[in-house]
Amino acid sequence: MSVLPESLTSWIVIAVLLFWFVGAYNRLVRLRAAVLQAYGLLDAALGKQLDFVQASITAAPPVEASPTGESLSSIAPLQAATTQLATLLGATRLHPLDTGVMAALATALQVWINAWRRQHPDDVTVFDADGTLSRPAQLQPGTEATVPSAIEPIAWPEPSAAAEIARSQFNQAVGHYNAAIAQFPALLVAWAVRLRPAAPLL
Repeated sequence: MSVLPESLTSWIVIAVLLFWFVGAYNRLVRLRAAVLQAYGLLDAALGKQLDFVQASITAAPPVEASPTGESLSSIAPLQAATTQLATLLGATRLHPLDTGVMAALATALQVWINAWRRQHPDDVTVFDADGTLSRPAQLQPGTEATVPSAIEPIAWPEPSAAAEIARSQFNQAVGHYNAAIAQFPALLVAWAVRLRPAAPLL
């Protein structure tokens, strides 16, 4: 006894379901590729920000020593935060859709931005997501910087809108991708091929 359907109607239903599955899968793959492409631009923008900060650290005056022989350097926290961010950026580059890795990168980014603000409280500028100048970041010396929220732009060290634009585009791509794999019946396709939600860079 054959397990294959014998009626034309059954074959039509199977064909429709197959075409729907392939179409839904291709759409999800395109959205996932858009996230990866947007991350590539974000990675390049963050790399330029790191280069800018590293150049400022290199150009800083030599570290003086205290009478007891201990080094006194206010740049040390910024250097440590820069090294940590560079390391996590390398790890995220390998798995940009991993939510845990992206969360670690976001935390390292916040620590790095705060370290820059403490070192250079007057040299921070905020851009809106579309690249327009938002406002100078108001931060009095000796005060703690606030952690950027999901809707607030980041005050980047290098006075360029590129990083904020790239972050906004990446977050939008992640939002479209996550919304698509959460919709029924596309979520069945996502489950079948093991597509997982991505995380924005907040």
